[in-house]
Amino acid sequence: MPLIALTGGIASGKSTVANRLADLGADVISADELVRYAQRRESPTLAAIVKRFGLGVIDSNGELDRAALGRLVFDDAIARADLEAIVHPAIGVEFKARVASITTANPNAIIVYDIPLLVETKRVEEFDAVIVLMCSAQIRRQRLMSLRGLSKEAAQSRIDAQATEAERLSVADWTIDSGESVESTLSQTDSVWAEIVDAYRV
Repeated sequence: MPLIALTGGIASGKSTVANRLADLGADVISADELVRYAQRRESPTLAAIVKRFGLGVIDSNGELDRAALGRLVFDDAIARADLEAIVHPAIGVEFKARVASITTANPNAIIVYDIPLLVETKRVEEFDAVIVLMCSAQIRRQRLMSLRGLSKEAAQSRIDAQATEAERLSVADWTIDSGESVESTLSQTDSVWAEIVDAYRV
């Protein structure tokens, strides 16, 4: 059962590639979805977040206000480390549970973990191979500004908070240039998937 990481910088198109891989037959697990699940309403993780950061991070429906929490931790390294210490263990437990469920149902499954912060969290060695999406900071900045409504400065700040393109490429087994058209990205994804199947389903 190969376990493959899919990573790339913010706004590099990971969801597009992950969805395509799922269509092609991969069992895709999303780190972002695991975070949302871990922080769901009335979860122990959410209770721990409230204890550390206060009721101001909860919205009127009792759900986590991610924007409010983000404002508290983005520029505060200590607060960010505290949040990671709360959330990461819960994500790890859920990730292992989902991998076990997938492999029980299909021992030959190829699992792809969509994990934005692979390099930053130093988890490369946990995976059999890594797919890296290549996309220039300029294109990603423009996407953040046009699709998420961020200012140029805010978009660049988010890009700068992550690993560099060179750091990601240094761990890549496969690369996909996602800075061109969607059609090009999907075509490259198809080619990478064919190579993965050839490598792991001999």
